[in-house]
Amino acid sequence: MTNCSSSKKTNTRALSFAPNQVVAHRGAFKKNHVPENSIASLKEAVRLGCTGSEFDVHFTADDSLVVAHDNTHFGKTIAATSYATLIKDRLTNGEKLPTAREYLLEGMKQNKTMLVYELKPSVVSKERGQIAAQKTVELVKELNAQPWVMYISFDYDMLKKILELDPKAKTAYLNGEKPPAEVKKDGIWGIDYNHRVFQNNPEWIQEAKDNNITLNVWTVNKAEDMQWYIDHKFDYITTDEPELLFELLTKPK
Repeated sequence: MTNCSSSKKTNTRALSFAPNQVVAHRGAFKKNHVPENSIASLKEAVRLGCTGSEFDVHFTADDSLVVAHDNTHFGKTIAATSYATLIKDRLTNGEKLPTAREYLLEGMKQNKTMLVYELKPSVVSKERGQIAAQKTVELVKELNAQPWVMYISFDYDMLKKILELDPKAKTAYLNGEKPPAEVKKDGIWGIDYNHRVFQNNPEWIQEAKDNNITLNVWTVNKAEDMQWYIDHKFDYITTDEPELLFELLTKPK
């Protein structure tokens, strides 16, 4: 496995992550009752050995990138609020709202869990979304975090902006309406769709494989659904129940 410090210096994008399909959705939060998208949930995903830990990033009014799922934090709209104001309200475990910088720096302390960076569409304007994408790439490059990061988004133009700034970036589209061959034309690395999309368009699974497009699915929490995606050899399975998915993956056949 590649040494983290040498990867940071050379930026070879050659880290070898844990050889499983488990992506912890918002980190591994559920079993141990830690906050979603917290540093604690990231650490638990790493401890479990997940190949990825997904986290959500919003852009504040003062151009800070913060890790949170919803558009609001304790009733305050993140896009209309300063970071200093947002961190006055702590997470349930006492953590302050993490910045993307803090999350990435924590994730870069190890080399088995990929950091699946979901950049949320702007609720203000497409222009703000483009700025958020630019600030994201600048941050990742500043930290030399490229080997750890996969970018995902519901905003296709955000992904295209990321690729404009970093053509080698690993990107995956979330919204679910584009067939794999179409995303390939735009240089997108993978599709990461809701499980119902694949159930309704099963032909897209083979199409993705034929086009070397990675397959991820969200959010899969039932054993029978997990098994379906295991059997169809998905690259990644995003779940709130990483422990259950590990049980299925390690079950004797």
